[in-house]
Amino acid sequence: MTADPLGLSRDIDQATARLLTTARGIDDASAPSSLPGWSRGHVLTHIARNADGAVNLLTWARTGVVTPQYSSWDARVAAIEEGAGRPLSDQIEDLAQACARFAAAAEIMPAEAWSATIRGTRGSEQPAARVMWSRLKEVEIHHVDLGLAYSPDDWPEVFALRMAHALAGDLGKRTDGPRLVLRTPEAGRDLRLGEAVTSPVVSGPVRAAVAWLTGRSSGAGLTVEPPGSLPDVPVWS
Repeated sequence: MTADPLGLSRDIDQATARLLTTARGIDDASAPSSLPGWSRGHVLTHIARNADGAVNLLTWARTGVVTPQYSSWDARVAAIEEGAGRPLSDQIEDLAQACARFAAAAEIMPAEAWSATIRGTRGSEQPAARVMWSRLKEVEIHHVDLGLAYSPDDWPEVFALRMAHALAGDLGKRTDGPRLVLRTPEAGRDLRLGEAVTSPVVSGPVRAAVAWLTGRSSGAGLTVEPPGSLPDVPVWS
């Protein structure tokens, strides 16, 4: 999905401010998050290292010098594990500084650099502008994963709508993706997950639909026609 990177920059700034407010209210980083096997410290560290990885990709686009998102996937995993057990104050400071570095990197991007081709550590080639959408997804969805007051109901509607369209396209192309018609009043039209799919029809609020499709809820608030169980969805990443 492409979008105006400068417009997304404002969205990221606002999402980051909400995230940092939540993070500063945490009293125990070792408490479990909503992600299996991860503490809140894992989530905080992951969001911080993702910011640094995004800075690398923007640097690549701006300078033309290949700057990998992470040195390797194993190094990414190791950095999260190593950072998860740090004192909470260190984690909050690290997160704030990493987010600030990302904002600064986005700020100095020349207009022409947004169309430069980069590649994530486990992704395909893409224009640098897509880094902004990827970063927004990381901040909004992993904010929910902290398992605190911020929930899918708190996602801005524009984010949820954009995410619903992105998920419909992405999951519709995956061999393990569900085949269904997604009907949300906010979207104003049906979104098809799969070519020429006509059923089942999953209906409900767009935030509830996105939460379910990303594995952040069991599908509460959604209905299926013809009546039955919601289809299985793959792990979101």
